[in-house]
Order: sequence, then structure tokens, then C-alpha cells
Amino acid sequence: MRRILLGAAMAAMLAGNGVSPALAQGNPFQPLVYVNDSAVTRYELDQRVRFMQLLRAPESDPASAEKALIDDRLRLSAARQMGITPSDEQIDAGLAEFAGRANLGVEEFTGQLARAGVERQAFRDFISAGVVWREVVRQRVVPQVRVTDAEIEQELQKIIETPRTTHVALSELIIPAPPGEEARAMQIAESLVQNVRSEGDFAAAARRYSATPSAESGGRLPWTPLANLPPALQPIILSMKPGQISQPLTVQGAVVLFFLRDTRGTLRPGAREQVLDFVRFRLSSAEEANRIAAVSDSCADLFVHARGLPAEQIQRQTLPQGQIPTGEALRLAVLDDNESTVISYGGAVTLLMLCKREPALLAAETSPAAVPVTAGGAEGAEDGQAAAPDPDALPGRDEVRNMIFNRKVGQAAESYLAELRSNAIIRRP
Repeated sequence: MRRILLGAAMAAMLAGNGVSPALAQGNPFQPLVYVNDSAVTRYELDQRVRFMQLLRAPESDPASAEKALIDDRLRLSAARQMGITPSDEQIDAGLAEFAGRANLGVEEFTGQLARAGVERQAFRDFISAGVVWREVVRQRVVPQVRVTDAEIEQELQKIIETPRTTHVALSELIIPAPPGEEARAMQIAESLVQNVRSEGDFAAAARRYSATPSAESGGRLPWTPLANLPPALQPIILSMKPGQISQPLTVQGAVVLFFLRDTRGTLRPGAREQVLDFVRFRLSSAEEANRIAAVSDSCADLFVHARGLPAEQIQRQTLPQGQIPTGEALRLAVLDDNESTVISYGGAVTLLMLCKREPALLAAETSPAAVPVTAGGAEGAEDGQAAAPDPDALPGRDEVRNMIFNRKVGQAAESYLAELRSNAIIRRP
């Protein structure tokens, strides 16, 4: 999404969009704030504000830009203490990667920045802080982050229990942007993003600014299948929550805003089905069964008490819930993992212990699946083409592990930055 929005921002800039006037005039090299005796000047703040405005970034107001510059000072200081210095090659690669998000080369990108009053050094400083911080995080944070199998199980469980969005209720607002008026249309859109707080606000703005027939109804569109939306728009809508307005999107001759009113979704097929791993231990009396149950904390413990007994007297099975005899299924339904119950109807006595309960999808994900093949290769593949991915399939465990790992690294890095901030001496002259 950030790539899309950055591309849209650069397109607006190429169309002649400017930035807000510079900060209040004064000595450009006047220190505004000291961070451990390193000064942030008025000029640096002016440059960062202009740069962020061009990127349509939320941190484009002076207060947010100043905080970002303070954090950059802390990042650079932490890097120096660790002996980390960015090479010219690393910075050049960072400049190229960032400019590439707008489908521009570095020279073309910096040329557009210069025309908007942003010097190349401000762009380079922004990239340098990011380059050294990545190395700080790699050396200090990454070695401390671990992802356990239990965390992967929990994340997969969350994915299974979360409905996948299939339909969305959107409202649209399309601001005309004929040649020469692109900047004005973008300014209106940005103002709406900052000020719209409810569906009512958006509806009023749509009636005032939107150039589509839906304007009369406040921009409201009917429930729409997500699959019917343009592929480039789907990830943007999926990243929003009901009650949120999108960032401005530029299209030919217009600037577009969306308001997400609501979503509908369904669980993956089989998400409600369960697979139970349990032990059935047949014993001669209820007293013996209760005694064993009282001293057994896991399914493995039951097999210790079954030593020397016929194999058919104790069984461990993993079955879909629907394949377990009804009487036993009812008793297992109220048990948590490693809990047990004794079934006694005046004859044979059965000790049941639930080892593990998990969604059928998760159980299937952990079991190797047989892939039917034909003489020509995988079934269904034609002309050497790979089969289409199953949209109902769960992400692989490695993919989930990487997702959790990256999230934990990000959280740990933010915590470390907050620690640096709290330990720093930040003062104003």
C-alpha cells in the first residue's frame, strides 16, 4: 500500500503539486532542540516537513517531523556507540530503493525534490538514519528474538478463527482533477482525510465534492464482492477497518477517496470442525480408573499405568469429531487438554483423557498430504503450468514463523528506541 500511495504522491508532485510554505522565517541554522548535545536546526525541520508533505506521509506536520528528527538522532547515536557507520554503497542502495517505490531513478527523484524546495542532503540524511538503524536492529535486536512452536500454533488458530472478507460496503468520493487543477483536488482530498471522522462527515463531503451519481446518496455503494474490485484496490481496502477513510488515490483526471462502512466474511471451509487426540483406557473398576486419573497429568502418564496390560486395553486415537462415538464425544466435549473423565455404566469402566483439541484445518496443515500424480506429472497441471494456489489454504508454518518474527523484531526495535528516548537528554535552547 505504501508503494501505491508513494507513487500517487509523486504523480501529484509531477503534476505541479506544491508543498506548504516554509516554517516561520528566521535564522535557518537556529537550533530548535538538542538531543544529547546534537542540535536539530530550523532548516532541518523545514526540509523534513517539505519532504514528508511530498510523500503524503502522516508525519508532515512540524511536531511530528521534529519528533522524527529527534528519533533519527537517537538512531545515529546508537549506531555510533556500536561502531556502525553506513558505507556510501549502502546509502546509494537505500536511495535507489526508495526512489524506485515511485518508479523513478535517484536523479529523477531528487530533481523533483529540488523543484519542491527539498535538497538532496535532506533525502540522504533520511535514508542514512534508516540504513544504520537496520544494522543496529540486526545486531542488537534480531539475536534476541525467538519464535516458539506454541506461538505459531496460536497464530494459525487466530487465522482460522478470523473470517476472510468476501464483501465490502464502501462509500466513494471522486474529486475531479482536470489539467491544471490536480493540486487543488489533492489538497481537498488531504483535508478530508484529516477531518472526516464518521460516515456522516464523509457523506456530507461526497454531496459537496463528488462528481459521480452516488454523490446524491452520500457516496454510498451497494455491498460489493471483494473479488469484483480492481486487484490494485483490494489490498488497500483490506488494510482498512470499518469506519476508516482511505488515503487519496490518484486516477486519470480525478482524486479518489473511499470510506469503509462495513465488511462481511466467512470462515475457511472446515474451520469449525475439530480433530481430537484422546486416550481410551478400559479398566476393571471405577475406583481404579479414578485413582489413575488423579495421578495422571498427561496422556503419556496413562501408558505408564498400562505397562504389562494387553495392548487393546489402552488406545490413543486422533479422529475427526464426527467419527467419535456419540457417548464418548459428549464427554470429551467438556474437557480441556490433559483433562480426563471416567465413564461407568455398571459394567466395563472407561477412562477417557483428551490429549489435544485442534481445528481440522490445523490438523491437516501439520499432516503431510498426498499429492496425486499422473504419468505427466502433478494432476491437473497442463503444459507445465503450476496449479493455481488454493485460496482456502492456510499459510505455511515457515511463512507464519517469519510473520511473527518480523512483528516481534519491529516491536522490540520500537521498545529499544523508546528506551533510547527515555535515557536521552532532550532540551530546548
